[in-house]
Amino acid sequence: MTNIQEILKKPNVAVITGGASGIGLAAAKRFAKAGMSVVIADLGGDRLATARGELEAMAGQERVMAVETDVSDKSSLEAFERAVVQRFGRVHVLMNNAGIGPETSIFSAEADWDGVLGVNLLGVINGTRVFGANMLAHGEPGLIINTGSKQGITTPPGNPAYNVSKAGVKVFTEALEHELRNTEGSKMSAHLLIPGFVFTGLTKGDRTEKPAGAWTPEQTVDFMIESLERGDFYILCPDNDVARPLDERRMAWAIGDIIENRPPLSRWHKDYADRFKAFLEEKR
Repeated sequence: MTNIQEILKKPNVAVITGGASGIGLAAAKRFAKAGMSVVIADLGGDRLATARGELEAMAGQERVMAVETDVSDKSSLEAFERAVVQRFGRVHVLMNNAGIGPETSIFSAEADWDGVLGVNLLGVINGTRVFGANMLAHGEPGLIINTGSKQGITTPPGNPAYNVSKAGVKVFTEALEHELRNTEGSKMSAHLLIPGFVFTGLTKGDRTEKPAGAWTPEQTVDFMIESLERGDFYILCPDNDVARPLDERRMAWAIGDIIENRPPLSRWHKDYADRFKAFLEEKR
């Protein structure tokens, strides 16, 4: 099991995509507080500059780097990685966190699907492949944390492109951890962050105040760190509305569609409403 205290320390380096706001920025601040140098990537020059300023106020200019990067473009990621290595030499934590969530349907415009899959899935795959090889090669302990979603596990109706992208992140990260733990000499591990309801730019919509049911990004990162310290691969976050037992029952029902040969997404099928309700109420 990876000892994260060997990783989250000075002078090690953390790279976070989607690092200008939300969970990504909260993670960058937590890593900086631990003494690490931090590199954030995002789109949007003003937002990125603001985040850089906040991090520099905590850690100093010499320990902070911010690069405008399109994670859906592999060549942009490759240029980003070269710039990071040129400045800091080695990367010890990679957090593939960039994500978008516009509403889609099966027959939405191709550009909508390409955008979601490009950022949410290919951004994780290419980010891992671009940074991961050198992280393995330098031989020091390291982490790759990929941000998934409960929607990639229970796949509720309403936004298929997002669900597909996050289901892909889950499968990819499982395969990554298997490969890392079976690579001779590897001191790296992979982890799947599965946030609950978090009040971020992706989820807030028109709201200006955090709903009572939502966690803050900082709470989510605190839970992530606690989970990493335990060695958890699946970092399944609760929130103020949904405790872990409810998440577990929902996920068990989802896989039960296959085992029980029910219709797909039977949780939302009118003929299974009573059965699902009874399932949630069963004592375990």
